[in-house]
Amino acid sequence: QVQLVESGGGSVQAGGSLRLSCAASGRAFSLYPVAWFRQAPGKEREFVAAINWRGDSTDYAASVKGRFTISRDNANTVYLQMNSLKPEDTAVYYCGAERKTWGPIGPSDSHEVDYWGQGTQVTVSS
Repeated sequence: QVQLVESGGGSVQAGGSLRLSCAASGRAFSLYPVAWFRQAPGKEREFVAAINWRGDSTDYAASVKGRFTISRDNANTVYLQMNSLKPEDTAVYYCGAERKTWGPIGPSDSHEVDYWGQGTQVTVSS
């Protein structure tokens, strides 16, 4: 069983930076692909960034490419570095893992996620 806990959210002004962390329990997490999603009020949950199990392949939504960086370490933690934040980045951010040992990059769709964290709020003011 894998449990995920996000942290690092907060309130920043436009142009600022935040680093989100997704800490996992469960040894299998290190073998699963992981992604970040976000959900703004009144909108559906959307894909933000994904990384494969080894951490050497990544993918990004067009809206965040060049500003956000996803990474993972050997200690069961996945990060999302967010730079040049915009008000439209305001949302609850969730990390999700796909139960696919040694899986390729992903998940890119929320329906592919097997484990979710509780989310962390990011608010960007203009």
